Amino acid sequence: MEELQPVASAFALPRKSRQAKIVWGSCLLTVGGDAPVRVQSMTNSDTTDVIGTAIQIKELALAGSEMVRLTVNTPEAALAVAPIREQLDRMGIEVPLIGDFHYNGHRLLTDYPQCARALSKYRINPGNVGKGDKHDRQFGQMIKAAVRWEKAIRIGVNWGSLDQDLLVDLMDQNTRRSTPWSAKAVMYEALISSAIGSAQQAVQLGMNPDQIILSCKVSGVQDLISVYRELSKRCDFPLHLGLTEAGMGVKGAVASTAAMSVLLQEGIGDTIRVSLTPQPGESRTQEVLIATEILQSLELRSFVPSVTACPGCGRTTSTTFQELTKQIEDFLRAQMPLWRDKYPGVEKMKVAVMGCIVNGPGESKQADIGISLPGTGEAPAAPVFIDGEKRMTLRGDNIAHEFQAIVEDYVVRRFGAHAATAD
Repeated sequence: MEELQPVASAFALPRKSRQAKIVWGSCLLTVGGDAPVRVQSMTNSDTTDVIGTAIQIKELALAGSEMVRLTVNTPEAALAVAPIREQLDRMGIEVPLIGDFHYNGHRLLTDYPQCARALSKYRINPGNVGKGDKHDRQFGQMIKAAVRWEKAIRIGVNWGSLDQDLLVDLMDQNTRRSTPWSAKAVMYEALISSAIGSAQQAVQLGMNPDQIILSCKVSGVQDLISVYRELSKRCDFPLHLGLTEAGMGVKGAVASTAAMSVLLQEGIGDTIRVSLTPQPGESRTQEVLIATEILQSLELRSFVPSVTACPGCGRTTSTTFQELTKQIEDFLRAQMPLWRDKYPGVEKMKVAVMGCIVNGPGESKQADIGISLPGTGEAPAAPVFIDGEKRMTLRGDNIAHEFQAIVEDYVVRRFGAHAATAD
């Protein structure tokens, strides 16, 4: 009989990129190279509302966003950036801020140096920095500000706002080919050429190439995959991934996950953002939670203890396991801002909340801590497994509260001891 070979790892070799540094005060965030894939988000508040914007940035940071972008589109918005930064510093939130500039960024960064100084990175869209003769001059002013204040930049190309002069030139070239490309292929080339060409222009203007990040955002899943595969072959700059205008709710979450997961699995991507349209009344933090779940599901990073839970079937007509699962997930997320520094390693903990005897004990044994709730017709007892062994059985109407207390005690005992040893 032929000897069985071990199953190969699903992970691709990571793409070798430069490493950029995003700095604010004592906070140093590395992007690219050997750094983990970073999570980014963007405010949707009015930037001139200093307190409201600072509060939203704090919420995004506590949810797991490691950089937050905000709109800087008017002199009033530019004047608000430094006070927002000061308010965040008073709240102990060191998350770097990214200024999102379109059309008038050259003026705002020049006329309001306090804004340029307070930001950690500038997002520049080469399609929106001016037309014709103004393009190079206004782009140069933004690069000059980045060089002066030693800030990183992201050259972010969007296919909804491409440099029309470049696109027309590429289309003209295409008509002269013996075998013309498709219109979509020309569009792909325009995106990539704009990003790389703008980066090369920035370097010629004095920008440190190690402080440049690129993105080429589109709204189609297959388009994003195609563009980034080619972009990654043609440059070594760190790449920011995101499906622009992904949509609302399930559609936006699924499309973003489908597109970025393929690329991340291939080792492409250094920062990500889920550009989710919020449901009415929904928190902006939802886009951060989806981004962190993508990275955690791919086992690229850990942000919060994971909860394994059964989907339910005819054996689980009670909603008890659903309610307990939600309670435990909410509890773990709420505790992470406190636990992250106090209990290092807790983010890798695995918890199981299972609904019946079929897979309940097995999955609970595989987790760090798990509970197997009784299914329909089963004995009203819920065995609890800790580190693979059955330790106790819970009964009665207070199972949810008791199990939460057991989880919290486990965190303190296991990860608190680790923290004490590390000290």
